[in-house]
Amino acid sequence: MLRWSLPPALALSLLLLAPLPSPGAQPPAGPPKPLAGAELKDYIRANYTKYEYQIPMRDGVKLFTAVYVPKDDSHTYPMMLTRTPYSVAPYGPDKYPDGLRPNALFVKSGYIFVNQDVRGRWMSEGEYVNVRPHNPAKKDKEIDEASDTYDTVEWLTKNVKGHNGKVGITGISYPGFYTVAGMIDAHPAVKAVSPQAPVSEWFIGDDFHHNGCLFLPHCFNFMYGFGKNRPEPTKKATFGRFDHDTPDGYKFFLEMGPLKNADAKYYKGEIAFWKEVMEHGTYDDFWKARNIRQHVKNIKPAVLTVGGWFDAENLFGALEVYKHAEANNPPKLSTNSNDLTVPLNHLVMGPWDHGGWSRGTGDHLGDVRFNSNTSEFFREKIEFPFFEYHLKGRIAEGIRTIPNLQRDGSLVPQFPKAWVFETGTNVWRKHDAWPPKEATSTAFRLLGDGNLAADSPTPSESLSFDEYTSDPAKPVPFINKTDIGMVREYMTADQRFAATRPDVLVYQTPEQKHDLTIAGPIEVELYVSTTGTDADWVVKVIDVYPSDFPDPDPNPTGVRMGGYQQLIRGEPFRGKFRNSFSTPEPFKPGEVTKVKFTMPDVYHTLRPGHRLMVQVQSTWFPLVDRNPQTFCDIYKADAKDFQKQTHRVYRDAEHPSKVTVGVIK
Repeated sequence: MLRWSLPPALALSLLLLAPLPSPGAQPPAGPPKPLAGAELKDYIRANYTKYEYQIPMRDGVKLFTAVYVPKDDSHTYPMMLTRTPYSVAPYGPDKYPDGLRPNALFVKSGYIFVNQDVRGRWMSEGEYVNVRPHNPAKKDKEIDEASDTYDTVEWLTKNVKGHNGKVGITGISYPGFYTVAGMIDAHPAVKAVSPQAPVSEWFIGDDFHHNGCLFLPHCFNFMYGFGKNRPEPTKKATFGRFDHDTPDGYKFFLEMGPLKNADAKYYKGEIAFWKEVMEHGTYDDFWKARNIRQHVKNIKPAVLTVGGWFDAENLFGALEVYKHAEANNPPKLSTNSNDLTVPLNHLVMGPWDHGGWSRGTGDHLGDVRFNSNTSEFFREKIEFPFFEYHLKGRIAEGIRTIPNLQRDGSLVPQFPKAWVFETGTNVWRKHDAWPPKEATSTAFRLLGDGNLAADSPTPSESLSFDEYTSDPAKPVPFINKTDIGMVREYMTADQRFAATRPDVLVYQTPEQKHDLTIAGPIEVELYVSTTGTDADWVVKVIDVYPSDFPDPDPNPTGVRMGGYQQLIRGEPFRGKFRNSFSTPEPFKPGEVTKVKFTMPDVYHTLRPGHRLMVQVQSTWFPLVDRNPQTFCDIYKADAKDFQKQTHRVYRDAEHPSKVTVGVIK
């Protein structure tokens, strides 16, 4: 057999000029080889033609849209739409981006990519509204993000040549919000959507507030670069990064003082959305209207909701969007086999920070390693096959089909309901429901001498408690390093620095003799009292490693993993909202009061030799703004309102403080 080869430069040229594969091939040999960097950009330029349009909406406003169409016109292609407030740059028909969403596999496979500046941002006309409220009863020319998506798809299907009549929508974070909006009352051509780390609302669990607590550096830094009004369409950024004049966020935000000083000292009235946030310190109509979860129902397209277990920004949104779609008539696939249906609402959760699944390998976060390339696995084995099937009818290599089940004469892939990564054991798991049906509710009670035990006998003594003094002038840091923002790896960070502070209570189990797998949400129930009239309650659930746990090799940062206290989940709760996020109530000094809240889901196994730990504290700075510990409107508080107070956590028969988790045996 003859063997021959080409010079490398000529071989690359032929690769870039090779025609895109036919979408009708069934089945493909496997996912195309991923491209990256300059090679990917050159491939896009060689194989796609870029067009720019101003697409009219029903009210006459035009939205700037960049469309990348395969040059090979011998086939038809599905369209992949991403709507964003972050710019579809580069602008200009001859300027090409470094990549196209969702990932490079789609570029090589062949799609029509559509990127749009949302209303009021960058080159699109109209007025921008942050997390624009959905209007389920629109009339005539009334608009929202769902109608803008619908009108965009309607125009595309009528005016862009070479499409196959099917549209997918995807987006991460804020574009994830627009993806959710687009799947509500979706255009019939929209067949598959993937909201990834979607914003779902901004007071209870996403981004800027968690249980009424302001996530200070995240909100402050984001607002400076995003909160200014744009007077007219522009290709240039109208903002820059804020110069803190120090790398030390703890120092900067402590010296800033009360929240009202942010505008007086730094924003000078120029940041419109910051002012709106400061005017709405409770869960009022402003925030309720921006809760898109209430409208996630009767969804028709297939849905692949994606999130990261360690996403510091929108973990809540991913879990909540999936849950609401599942609870309210979720999408189903009709088949020609005895009228059976296949569920089309799927959840993917991996060990990622915000958007970590879309980049890199996903083999670690901070000091914690997952021993596999989880991000690559997601892109190749989950995301790509999902869209290939629903938009092209292809079943990717390695995807099983449901025996004896067909759709329009073709096989149906066996996508799991929940495809989730179990940290600790570092294994991908498939479940037919989330949380897993086999998880058994188990309460871990806070006991004396710093003990924590599952289903332990309730102590007979009355009014047993642990107490600490919380000083807003000396708050507990949220991470043991210097940084100016919300450090993403805080979600897995070592908590040993906090465990030694006198204003942090620590409870832990004995060493586990067998694997302890916890799955689903974590319910917190604390019985507390305070000498003040308000307080925050921060609860952290932690995996304590054995003393002989090996250090990484190589170990450039010199971390010592023996005794490492890995944060599994941590959440704050603002005490005045214990009965209602809309109607705050003061504490009565010295009176025992129940504080109950839910922490976002986990899926983690503590291996033999590990311990489960719970830490309780009342400051987590500067991640969370400081509570004055006197009942007031914190956004308008003065320096004199911030008072040192003593807090108690009770653990007796009448007041059994505990955390409750789902345990899989």
